[in-house]
Amino acid sequence: MTDRTVRPRPEGTPVKLPGTGRRVLVSGASRGLGRAVARAFAANGDRVAVHYGTRAEEARATLASLDGTGHVLVAGDLADPAGAAAVVDRAVEAFGEGGVDILVNNAAVNLPHPLAETPYEEWVALWQRHVAVNLLATAHLSHLVARRMIDRGSGGRIVNIGSRGAFRGEPDHPAYGATKAAVHALGQSLAVSLAPHGIGVASVAPGFFATERVAPRLEGPEGEAIRAQSPFGRVADADEIAAAVLWLASPAAEWASGTILDLNGASHLRS
Repeated sequence: MTDRTVRPRPEGTPVKLPGTGRRVLVSGASRGLGRAVARAFAANGDRVAVHYGTRAEEARATLASLDGTGHVLVAGDLADPAGAAAVVDRAVEAFGEGGVDILVNNAAVNLPHPLAETPYEEWVALWQRHVAVNLLATAHLSHLVARRMIDRGSGGRIVNIGSRGAFRGEPDHPAYGATKAAVHALGQSLAVSLAPHGIGVASVAPGFFATERVAPRLEGPEGEAIRAQSPFGRVADADEIAAAVLWLASPAAEWASGTILDLNGASHLRS
């Protein structure tokens, strides 16, 4: 892809967004979708900051699997606002002058807590954990990265990982569904406020997709029912989701800013 001029900032200075060679921060990239997203950007010729919370060994495996050079590991607890700030500071320091061009908000928790079976104390703790990681960390990272983009006048992209569950409900994981719906709404608000600065913001809403974490479910007795949710009779591969994230971060996708892209194999339709 070639550079192209995007909407001028209020000061009138044009913003150029490259199609490759960009600096990308992917939160929660130690495994699963985060690893697939990191690999997609690296294969595109971008430099990737691989964030992890506690899975250092898996994060190192992600780093070792990336094409190209200039990739880095950044550790930090995103549930802590100071931890989120430290993650961005480390990524900016590692990338050098210019900082981060693309932020992918992928880090999330998804722990079961059906209301009828969950004691109140556990319910409260799990809701607080989901809100802290899934929603507030996304908001905090977005602020930290976007303000740097604004200050240097470079434009950029933010892509949020939402969920099909935000639309169809998550009866056993209500905090997950609720926080992902909030992430979608946050992305749309930021898309409007950041467009004058040449920053596009969009979200993807995946349905069920295969990762190491859900492999036992797909291989177990409920696997057939999960695959039958889609008329294609299968679940997505993480690389399919990563390809959509890569496109939304591209120069060609500026006009998709504000969108919530359904990626669920026609398993849940809305209009």
